[in-house]
Amino acid sequence: MISRDLALRLRTTGLHWHPTSGDRFGMLVDGVDEVFTVSEMTIEAHHYATGTVLGFNGTTEWALDSVELQDAVWLPREDQLRELLGGTFRSLARATDGSFQVLVELAGRPEQVFTAPHAEDAYALALLSLIEAAVDRT
Repeated sequence: MISRDLALRLRTTGLHWHPTSGDRFGMLVDGVDEVFTVSEMTIEAHHYATGTVLGFNGTTEWALDSVELQDAVWLPREDQLRELLGGTFRSLARATDGSFQVLVELAGRPEQVFTAPHAEDAYALALLSLIEAAVDRT
């Protein structure tokens, strides 16, 4: 699973989350380190004109009914990160030291390799770089 630190960095760069069933997220509340999964049965995204709220349907662990989207941090899965990389993604490889390397290529730029202990984190580092490059071009 992607590290919370990288998820927060992605959020800071402006990556927007549109919750769907199966998405994982953490709470931006001190002392709450649990990971939750959006599911129509237990945690459902409710979209209102004022914003998205994650509703906790019948959960007994939590003394809350819902949380606003800005109080949650998306923890994207490997497949979601790869999809966000789009056509820039070239490969995922395992290094001899056990780490993972993601290779991406932007038109007109040399290929870049991003290395992390977990595949999700390597994807996230690559995505961070692409978002930051896009922001620099504007």
